[in-house]
Amino acid sequence: MPTNSTALEFAYDLTLDEVRRRSAVLEAIGSEWDPVRALAEEEQAYTMLYSNLDPEQQRHYDALVAAGVLPDRAVDRAAD
Repeated sequence: MPTNSTALEFAYDLTLDEVRRRSAVLEAIGSEWDPVRALAEEEQAYTMLYSNLDPEQQRHYDALVAAGVLPDRAVDRAAD
C-alpha cells in the first residue's frame, strides 16, 4: 500500500448501468429496426461513396486501403 494516506480507491460495478443503457438503445431504435437491412443500406452507401472516383481520388483511396486505413472492400465481400 502506498504511504500516501490521501489516496482513495474507488470501484464501481457498471453491469447495471450497461443493462440500462442497452435497454434504452433497444427502446430508442424500436421494434421496426432491421439490422440486416441496415447493414445492406450501409454497404450500399459505401459503394456509392467510393464509386465514380476520378483518377486522383482513386489513387488516394488505393493508398488508404494499402495503408490499412480503409478496408479492402474487394476482399470483404463473400462470393455471390
